[in-house]
Amino acid sequence: MQGLCNFARPAVWRCGARRGWRKLAAMPVYEINVNGQPRQVDAPAEMPLLWVLRDLLSLTGTKYGCGIGQCRACTVHVNGAPTFSCQLAVSSVGSSPVVTIEGLAAEQKEPLVAAWEEEDVPQCGYCQPGQIMSAAALLARTPRPTDADIDTAMSPNLCRCGTYNRIRRAIHRAAEGV
Repeated sequence: MQGLCNFARPAVWRCGARRGWRKLAAMPVYEINVNGQPRQVDAPAEMPLLWVLRDLLSLTGTKYGCGIGQCRACTVHVNGAPTFSCQLAVSSVGSSPVVTIEGLAAEQKEPLVAAWEEEDVPQCGYCQPGQIMSAAALLARTPRPTDADIDTAMSPNLCRCGTYNRIRRAIHRAAEGV
Protein backbone atom coordinates (compact mmCIF):
# COMPACT_ATOMS: atom_id res chain seq x y z
CA MET A 1 0.00 0.00 0.00
CA GLN A 2 2.96 2.31 -0.37
CA GLY A 3 1.25 4.02 -3.33
CA LEU A 4 -1.57 5.35 -1.14
CA CYS A 5 0.77 7.40 1.00
CA ASN A 6 3.69 8.40 -1.19
CA PHE A 7 3.54 12.07 -0.20
CA ALA A 8 4.10 14.13 2.92
CA ARG A 9 1.31 14.23 5.47
CA PRO A 10 1.02 15.78 8.91
CA ALA A 11 1.47 13.64 11.99
CA VAL A 12 -2.21 13.96 12.90
CA TRP A 13 -3.16 11.77 9.93
CA ARG A 14 -1.68 8.46 9.12
CA CYS A 15 -2.05 6.14 6.25
CA GLY A 16 -3.52 2.73 6.91
CA ALA A 17 -3.15 -0.25 4.62
CA ARG A 18 -6.90 -0.86 4.46
CA ARG A 19 -8.54 2.50 3.91
CA GLY A 20 -5.87 5.05 3.09
CA TRP A 21 -5.99 8.10 5.36
CA ARG A 22 -7.16 7.88 8.98
CA LYS A 23 -7.78 10.81 11.26
CA LEU A 24 -5.80 10.95 14.47
CA ALA A 25 -6.54 14.54 15.64
CA ALA A 26 -8.49 17.70 14.77
CA MET A 27 -7.91 19.19 11.31
CA PRO A 28 -8.77 22.40 9.51
CA VAL A 29 -12.26 22.37 8.02
CA TYR A 30 -12.59 23.00 4.28
CA GLU A 31 -15.87 23.81 2.61
CA ILE A 32 -15.91 22.46 -0.91
CA ASN A 33 -18.69 22.29 -3.48
CA VAL A 34 -19.05 18.69 -4.67
CA ASN A 35 -21.73 17.70 -7.17
CA GLY A 36 -23.60 20.94 -6.55
CA GLN A 37 -23.69 20.62 -2.78
CA PRO A 38 -21.53 22.38 -0.20
CA ARG A 39 -19.65 19.85 1.89
CA GLN A 40 -17.46 20.37 4.92
CA VAL A 41 -14.44 18.15 5.42
CA ASP A 42 -11.75 18.27 8.02
CA ALA A 43 -8.56 17.12 6.42
CA PRO A 44 -4.92 18.06 6.18
CA ALA A 45 -4.24 20.79 3.62
CA GLU A 46 -2.21 18.49 1.36
CA MET A 47 -4.65 15.57 1.43
CA PRO A 48 -5.45 14.76 -2.23
CA LEU A 49 -8.97 15.48 -3.38
CA LEU A 50 -9.22 11.82 -4.42
CA TRP A 51 -9.01 10.64 -0.80
CA VAL A 52 -11.37 13.37 0.38
CA LEU A 53 -13.93 12.17 -2.16
CA ARG A 54 -13.44 8.46 -1.53
CA ASP A 55 -12.67 8.24 2.19
CA LEU A 56 -14.35 11.28 3.70
CA LEU A 57 -17.35 11.75 1.39
CA SER A 58 -17.87 8.09 0.34
CA LEU A 59 -17.95 8.98 -3.37
CA THR A 60 -16.14 5.89 -4.61
CA GLY A 61 -16.84 6.25 -8.34
CA THR A 62 -13.59 8.18 -8.70
CA LYS A 63 -10.86 5.54 -8.87
CA TYR A 64 -7.32 5.37 -7.54
CA GLY A 65 -5.02 4.21 -10.32
CA CYS A 66 -1.40 5.25 -9.98
CA GLY A 67 -1.36 8.07 -7.41
CA ILE A 68 1.10 10.13 -9.47
CA GLY A 69 -1.20 11.73 -12.05
CA GLN A 70 -0.17 9.51 -14.93
CA CYS A 71 -3.19 7.29 -15.61
CA ARG A 72 -6.10 9.73 -15.03
CA ALA A 73 -8.40 7.05 -13.56
CA CYS A 74 -9.09 9.65 -10.86
CA THR A 75 -10.40 12.32 -13.26
CA VAL A 76 -13.05 14.70 -11.94
CA HIS A 77 -14.21 18.09 -13.20
CA VAL A 78 -12.97 21.16 -11.34
CA ASN A 79 -14.49 24.34 -12.77
CA GLY A 80 -15.67 22.19 -15.69
CA ALA A 81 -12.15 21.06 -16.64
CA PRO A 82 -11.00 17.45 -16.37
CA THR A 83 -8.57 17.30 -13.46
CA PHE A 84 -6.74 14.38 -11.89
CA SER A 85 -7.76 14.33 -8.26
CA CYS A 86 -4.87 12.24 -6.93
CA GLN A 87 -2.50 15.21 -7.20
CA LEU A 88 -4.85 18.08 -6.30
CA ALA A 89 -4.66 19.04 -2.64
CA VAL A 90 -8.00 19.71 -0.96
CA SER A 91 -6.69 23.12 0.12
CA SER A 92 -6.29 24.06 -3.57
CA VAL A 93 -9.92 23.43 -4.46
CA GLY A 94 -11.33 26.50 -2.72
CA SER A 95 -14.78 27.46 -4.00
CA SER A 96 -14.30 25.77 -7.37
CA PRO A 97 -17.15 23.38 -8.15
CA VAL A 98 -16.08 19.73 -8.22
CA VAL A 99 -18.08 17.18 -10.21
CA THR A 100 -17.50 13.44 -9.85
CA ILE A 101 -18.85 10.61 -11.97
CA GLU A 102 -21.72 10.35 -9.48
CA GLY A 103 -22.62 14.00 -10.01
CA LEU A 104 -22.20 14.19 -13.78
CA ALA A 105 -25.42 15.64 -15.19
CA ALA A 106 -27.72 13.08 -16.75
CA GLU A 107 -27.74 14.92 -20.08
CA GLN A 108 -23.95 14.51 -20.22
CA LYS A 109 -23.71 11.04 -18.71
CA GLU A 110 -26.57 9.15 -20.38
CA PRO A 111 -25.43 9.47 -24.01
CA LEU A 112 -21.89 8.54 -23.01
CA VAL A 113 -22.90 5.51 -20.96
CA ALA A 114 -25.25 4.33 -23.74
CA ALA A 115 -22.49 4.77 -26.35
CA TRP A 116 -19.98 3.02 -24.06
CA GLU A 117 -22.34 0.04 -23.81
CA GLU A 118 -23.15 0.00 -27.54
CA GLU A 119 -19.46 0.02 -28.45
CA ASP A 120 -18.65 -2.53 -25.72
CA VAL A 121 -15.89 -0.24 -24.43
CA PRO A 122 -15.17 -1.56 -20.94
CA GLN A 123 -13.18 -4.69 -20.39
CA CYS A 124 -11.89 -4.49 -16.84
CA GLY A 125 -13.77 -1.19 -16.44
CA TYR A 126 -11.38 0.34 -13.95
CA CYS A 127 -10.49 3.41 -16.00
CA GLN A 128 -14.01 4.03 -17.23
CA PRO A 129 -15.12 6.74 -14.74
CA GLY A 130 -12.03 8.78 -15.64
CA GLN A 131 -12.53 8.13 -19.37
CA ILE A 132 -16.20 9.17 -19.19
CA MET A 133 -15.36 12.33 -17.22
CA SER A 134 -12.75 13.33 -19.82
CA ALA A 135 -15.14 12.53 -22.67
CA ALA A 136 -17.92 14.59 -21.06
CA ALA A 137 -15.59 17.58 -20.74
CA LEU A 138 -14.57 17.19 -24.39
CA LEU A 139 -18.17 17.04 -25.62
CA ALA A 140 -19.12 20.05 -23.47
CA ARG A 141 -16.54 22.22 -25.23
CA THR A 142 -16.52 20.46 -28.67
CA PRO A 143 -19.94 18.94 -29.43
CA ARG A 144 -18.79 17.39 -32.73
CA PRO A 145 -15.18 16.37 -32.14
CA THR A 146 -12.89 15.04 -34.85
CA ASP A 147 -10.65 12.01 -34.32
CA ALA A 148 -7.79 14.43 -33.64
CA ASP A 149 -9.88 16.29 -31.03
CA ILE A 150 -10.71 13.02 -29.32
CA ASP A 151 -7.13 11.76 -29.42
CA THR A 152 -5.83 15.01 -27.93
CA ALA A 153 -8.45 15.17 -25.19
CA MET A 154 -8.29 11.50 -24.27
CA SER A 155 -4.56 10.79 -24.63
CA PRO A 156 -3.77 11.48 -20.95
CA ASN A 157 -6.27 8.78 -19.89
CA LEU A 158 -4.70 5.34 -19.88
CA CYS A 159 -6.68 2.17 -20.52
CA ARG A 160 -4.89 -0.96 -19.35
CA CYS A 161 -7.04 -3.04 -21.70
CA GLY A 162 -6.25 -0.92 -24.78
CA THR A 163 -9.82 -0.11 -25.85
CA TYR A 164 -8.85 3.25 -27.34
CA ASN A 165 -10.52 2.65 -30.74
CA ARG A 166 -13.77 1.68 -29.02
CA ILE A 167 -13.53 4.77 -26.80
CA ARG A 168 -13.13 6.95 -29.90
CA ARG A 169 -16.14 5.31 -31.59
CA ALA A 170 -18.21 5.69 -28.42
CA ILE A 171 -17.41 9.41 -28.20
CA HIS A 172 -18.45 9.88 -31.83
CA ARG A 173 -21.64 7.92 -31.14
CA ALA A 174 -22.40 10.03 -28.06
CA ALA A 175 -21.77 13.21 -30.08
CA GLU A 176 -24.35 12.08 -32.63
CA GLY A 177 -26.88 11.57 -29.85
CA VAL A 178 -26.16 14.92 -28.21
